[in-house]
Amino acid sequence: MTSPVLRPSITVYCASARGVNPDFLLAAKLFGEALGESGMNLVYGGGGIGLMGELARSAQKSGAHVTGIITEQFLKLEQGWKGCDEMIVVDSMRERKRQLEERGAGFAILAGGLGTWEEFFETLVGRVIGRHAKPIGLLNTNGFAEPLWQLVSHGVDHGFVRSAARELLWMESDPHALANRLHLAMTTGVSEPHDPKVFLPMHGPQG
Repeated sequence: MTSPVLRPSITVYCASARGVNPDFLLAAKLFGEALGESGMNLVYGGGGIGLMGELARSAQKSGAHVTGIITEQFLKLEQGWKGCDEMIVVDSMRERKRQLEERGAGFAILAGGLGTWEEFFETLVGRVIGRHAKPIGLLNTNGFAEPLWQLVSHGVDHGFVRSAARELLWMESDPHALANRLHLAMTTGVSEPHDPKVFLPMHGPQG
């Protein structure tokens, strides 16, 4: 197996719940397989249940080095997965999110609830303001990601979000297609200088 050091790491945000439709659990499993097989390591929230647990077990089984980052509070609530190759326990959600963002060379957002949506928007805002230049992909299982895409588009339509921000997002319904697209971007992409006039709404037509 390729050394963990030589494999790019991807940060994945997803639910600690299973969801009511088994398709979500299957999608997490398939995405874990895909990222491991394509040569990526996994950084995630450290949980052992729901989509998080399914993702982590599948990724590790497929060759990925798995790093979990979790708070003391959520270590029990999300049943921190003891099988992680590396488990980092932090004091706060702020620190958890900071490390999740910094340790990944790209981001994937699977199905999830309020916490997953918060992480998605914070990651997107970080890209828009130039805090990072990493690719962001949405896994659109059973159309679940479409309202997030539509909300960003709604902001564009009303002049509160620049269209360039929407173009930063990729959305795929096939787990392998998303994993391969992100892996290609993470290993071959060239970062361009951040231009506030392109991304920030105050530079739009009404600015």
